[in-house]
Amino acid sequence: MTLLLKPITRLSLFQTHFQINNNNNPRARATSVSCSWSHGAHKIVREFDPKIPIEKAITPPSSWYTDPSFYAFELDRVFYRGWQAVGYTEQIQEPRDFFSGRLGNVEFVVCRDDNGKIAAFHNVCRHHASLLVSGSGKTSCFTCPYHGWTYGLNGELRKATRISGIEDFSINDFGLVPIKVATWGPFVLLNMDNEILQKDNIDTDNVASEWLGSSSELFSLNGVDTTLTYVCRREYIIECNWKVFCDNYLDGGYHVPFAHKGLASGLSLDSYTTSIFEKVSIQSAEGGSKEKENDRLGSKAFYAFIYPNFMINRYGPWMDTNLAIPLGQRKCLDDKAFIERSLADSEKVQMEDIRLCEGVQKGIESPAYSTGRYAPNVEKAMHHFHCLLYDNLIN
Repeated sequence: MTLLLKPITRLSLFQTHFQINNNNNPRARATSVSCSWSHGAHKIVREFDPKIPIEKAITPPSSWYTDPSFYAFELDRVFYRGWQAVGYTEQIQEPRDFFSGRLGNVEFVVCRDDNGKIAAFHNVCRHHASLLVSGSGKTSCFTCPYHGWTYGLNGELRKATRISGIEDFSINDFGLVPIKVATWGPFVLLNMDNEILQKDNIDTDNVASEWLGSSSELFSLNGVDTTLTYVCRREYIIECNWKVFCDNYLDGGYHVPFAHKGLASGLSLDSYTTSIFEKVSIQSAEGGSKEKENDRLGSKAFYAFIYPNFMINRYGPWMDTNLAIPLGQRKCLDDKAFIERSLADSEKVQMEDIRLCEGVQKGIESPAYSTGRYAPNVEKAMHHFHCLLYDNLIN
């Protein structure tokens, strides 16, 4: 897609499908350069008031979705704090498996060593900052393609080439910079907070509590943490702010009968409900009439949003996920994983949503729009999302 000349946030949306079967701290770096723009960003944040009840509330202003200063501010306050979903355990199922990715300015690599231990590091050589790997695969070590410095899967520097004559250098001081990693169910999570980095052990129960709060049991009951088979993944570059994509997901099915007629025919929209938890909102709906057999949707659809940008869609024997990654002020990436029989239907809904979100972004940039209103009975999850953002951004 063509980049527009206006300041933009790239949304990178990843979708994935499953089937039942110090200075090294990015937050510190971001904070150190934030002084010049944080005051302006704070002023924009305060244009939304989370204390106003949804019946009287106005939405965040368009500047939340268009102002260039907001992107770096969000990375620091939203994405470099707390647990972030970045991948799936089946991507590192076997020893020596690895996958890499990017979140904001952070390039990361996640791997499983020969002893089965999962680790994560900044995917940056300590010599002259070259990226070490791209994509995913299998390797016994990470060798820099620039000058050949080699690191073990535990992050230790094994070999630094042609450094004879160097002084005040210890190979033990130049290992890869670690990132805290944990897993929950089929998901791999990273946490870039410096305080978390100092902890030697990560308790799975604590991770579940921090990430899912009191909703974790519902995920288990709806088969989200069971054994799942990772099938495939696709990326969609979308010309919209990442929050536009999340807003679309969180409108309580409001847009479904108008924009997704095929999907709507398989759901009983009158049964649509929304439940709000600490950092999670769950939307659910019963399947359509039994006369309309829909083996993709099954008897119930379960749509979970985990703040700030991860979406889990559970229906029938299938599950797929969306991970909305900001790439700038007006672009995002949707990382989505697919399963064969549900692929065509999911792809259709995906493209319908992309058209909606790109249209909304253009409308937000129009001088005709500044703020909107909520439909109180259906857009509770969207309002909750905006309130969580406000809390992160203002503190």
